[in-house]
Amino acid sequence: QVQLVESGGGLVQAGGSLRLSCAASGSTFGINVMGWYRQAPGKQRELVATTTNAGSTNYADSVKGRFTISRDNAKNTVHLQMNSLKPEDTGIYYCKYVDGLGSTSWGQGTQVTVSS
Repeated sequence: QVQLVESGGGLVQAGGSLRLSCAASGSTFGINVMGWYRQAPGKQRELVATTTNAGSTNYADSVKGRFTISRDNAKNTVHLQMNSLKPEDTGIYYCKYVDGLGSTSWGQGTQVTVSS
């Protein structure tokens, strides 16, 4: 079982930046994927960015060039640097951890609000 604790959400004006962090604890070893998903009001949860412990990354087209995902394997943490934020980036951002067997853990979510 893996526990995830997110931090770093908040309110920011359009064009601003925020940095989200997610710390994983518990059975964190072996091949895994960590990432960020978001859910806007009335919409389905969608992928934002993911990264493997080997360093490969994947981004939603809507955030490419604005968001950067990074991770510290030694500390089992993943970060999401969000620049040039837009109102449509507003939502609850969830951290996700998937181990090599496909077991999935979710964080509690952190609110990101971008005002126009």
